[in-house]
Amino acid sequence: MSAVQFSRDIVLEPENNNRLANLCGQFDEHLRQIERRLEIEIASRGNHFCLTGRPGAVEIGGDVLLSLFKMTDRERLDPERVHIILQESFMDGAELPWSKDSSSLFEDNSDEAVVIQTRQKLIRPRGANQTAYIRQIRDYDLAFGIGPAGTGKTYLAIASAVDALENGDVRRIVLVRPVVEAGERLGFLPGDLAQKVDPYLRPMYDALYDMLGAEYVIQLIEKNIIEVAPLAFMRGRSLNESIVILDEAQNTSIEQMKMFLTRIGFGSSAIVTGDLTQVDLPPGKISGLNNAVEVLKDVEDISFTFFSSKDVVRHKLVRRIFEAYEKNKHSG
Repeated sequence: MSAVQFSRDIVLEPENNNRLANLCGQFDEHLRQIERRLEIEIASRGNHFCLTGRPGAVEIGGDVLLSLFKMTDRERLDPERVHIILQESFMDGAELPWSKDSSSLFEDNSDEAVVIQTRQKLIRPRGANQTAYIRQIRDYDLAFGIGPAGTGKTYLAIASAVDALENGDVRRIVLVRPVVEAGERLGFLPGDLAQKVDPYLRPMYDALYDMLGAEYVIQLIEKNIIEVAPLAFMRGRSLNESIVILDEAQNTSIEQMKMFLTRIGFGSSAIVTGDLTQVDLPPGKISGLNNAVEVLKDVEDISFTFFSSKDVVRHKLVRRIFEAYEKNKHSG
């Protein structure tokens, strides 16, 4: 603890034992999680909480408690949810932004306007970047989501596509990935086409099952309302009244990216996701995603959302791992 200490007292109303237990977690695990992350101490008695530590950290911690308590009225908290709220408090600052004015960190409920309700679950954007990403998907016919794994690029793209289908905005969802690096050399793999490409498209199936349920997804695939296909199968097609998602786009060539982007038909929109730090193309081969960012940056009606390690919503170690690799790349 720093020699400069500050205390903040918070009384949470209405006093409700069930909500307070939800807030604190089993054996106060949520409070301990906040303490570790902010390097503060939290003492509680009933609905009265006293936070002690650095001034900026205590202010942020108080706002986190208030925000979490508000959520206890509508959802069961878990360590992941607490992590997300803490993560959002650092989205545009340093690891511990003590000098930041945190008074309005959690007062903006604008993300509520882009909540997506699927058959299986309610999906909320986590942080300003995810909120902007969903809005841009809705507002633009071509939206790019670029950044490291764990930032929600693909999951939110599929959630937006499911939302558009369920609302009748489109008639089909087409999910596309380059497979086996970018060359799509499927011949040596055993089985028919579906069995060959299934392992590469599995993450997209998993997201669909999570949102719609496996049985319903299978029905939609059988009716060709949802199509999951390798990128090579897009050549020569024109997709109308569809929402098309190209995932792992960093592993496309320039020619493949151009081919995909020119498949957009009437009443259709496209979402392109990728991670430029995970390119699996042969040495010397330029990524189609990297090229598209440069070529299309000034084209109207195309949006780009760039995520960073600070947007990672997986385990806290994932963010630290990304940052360590990034630091090593620059120092090497």
